[in-house]
Amino acid sequence: MSLTDDIKYKLARLNVLEKIIAINSVIFVIGIILKSNLSWFELPSDFSDFILEPWTIITYAFLHYDFMHILFNMLWLYVIGRMFLNLYNPKMALNIYFLGAISGGLLFLLGYSLFPNFFGTNSRLVGASAAIRALLIFLCACMPQLDIRFFTFNLKLWYIGVAIVIIDVLGLFGLNAGGNLAHLGGAFLGYLYAKQLVKGQDIGKGFEKFMDAMASMFKRSNKGPLKTVHKNKSKVGGYNKADFDKFNNQKKIDVILDKISKSGYESLTAEEKEFLFRAGK
Repeated sequence: MSLTDDIKYKLARLNVLEKIIAINSVIFVIGIILKSNLSWFELPSDFSDFILEPWTIITYAFLHYDFMHILFNMLWLYVIGRMFLNLYNPKMALNIYFLGAISGGLLFLLGYSLFPNFFGTNSRLVGASAAIRALLIFLCACMPQLDIRFFTFNLKLWYIGVAIVIIDVLGLFGLNAGGNLAHLGGAFLGYLYAKQLVKGQDIGKGFEKFMDAMASMFKRSNKGPLKTVHKNKSKVGGYNKADFDKFNNQKKIDVILDKISKSGYESLTAEEKEFLFRAGK
């Protein structure tokens, strides 16, 4: 196997959030090699500048110039990503991640437009923190009683979420006011997404359809001649086997999530944790 094939194989085995970590890392290295700040992809604080660079509402979340900045962001994303994908599907993870980045960017623009004397002028936003906050606060809102091991004792997940939001609010009066404002925008999106999902409404579906449409524009058509194929599907209780297995697995997931909400993640058996891990994959 060639080096290129080996890299492709390893990338294919990454989950969607690990792929985002890889993309962030590659862009960080490119910035070092080019010895330049990729300012064309930073989100400007001036709304008139943003109108000329609308792509920056997404691209800013893939830029990091400081090693410690990218290190801690990617460590957070890795840990949160493993928790999230054990419980929810990859498309929802991407919806929350990108909508969190957009929400953080919009609040950043709004803050600098409405309160220029407080936030200042000519600032530019970079970093994935707002997107990561969205994933974290989503989990905090969905599973507030989930126990997280912290050194020798357990902490409820919602304690961590509240502490981080308080730190971000206090940060509005520090040197990184714009960054903390964006963090709060991402946190708000995560909370809103979770509360609407509990009500049965996935607010990310529209964004998901838009991204699917964009992705389909870049896919080559591999359609061959039309063929008539007869499939002999075995039926189980009126369902074909694939549909029955999908239905059965979903019921198991619902039961396990209900157990988590009542007794916490640590109450799961090893078999239940393994089932959630495989379902997340």
